[in-house]
Amino acid sequence: MNPLVSQVHDREARWSEEFKALRGVCLATGLTESLKWGQACYGFEGRNIVLIHGFKAYCALLFMKGAMLKDPAAILVQQTQHVQAARQIRFQSLADILEQGPAIERYLEEAIALEKSGARVVMKTVEQYEVPKEFQALLDSDPALLEAFRALTPGRQKAYLIHFATAKQSSTRVSRVQKQVPRILAGLGLDD
Repeated sequence: MNPLVSQVHDREARWSEEFKALRGVCLATGLTESLKWGQACYGFEGRNIVLIHGFKAYCALLFMKGAMLKDPAAILVQQTQHVQAARQIRFQSLADILEQGPAIERYLEEAIALEKSGARVVMKTVEQYEVPKEFQALLDSDPALLEAFRALTPGRQKAYLIHFATAKQSSTRVSRVQKQVPRILAGLGLDD
């Protein structure tokens, strides 16, 4: 048991019993426990497999390569439409965890086997993302912006495209694009 995880879990008020149960199941697999992103994370040979995290309405096991797991119990949840690899199993009570115990163990075993096999989730490329017309028009008219955008890492490009595309109104997309142009020209990502 990692003492840093113990410290974080000891401060948890809402999901303390649930975290304790999930931690026990994860530790029973022989995975290495660490604290990453402020959460209990379980890995194999330095590679992350699953983490425990809590939200207001539920706590969850987050499988890093969950999109590759078979889901016979239909319990894996894609957190948002933009999450490509990770999937959650959500719990609202200790009873949920105890009821799904055998399924949780099977999913953990499969996730470990996937990691040992070296399998990788095939991620969408930047070219597969929609470029909002408002941003495309600016790229077409400003060669410096186009060059700066192409020079960004694929992850930064994707973050901008998602940020621009999620605005429902054209005026909002235009506003978002205009606000971010200086950052793109400076070689910065959306969250840098």
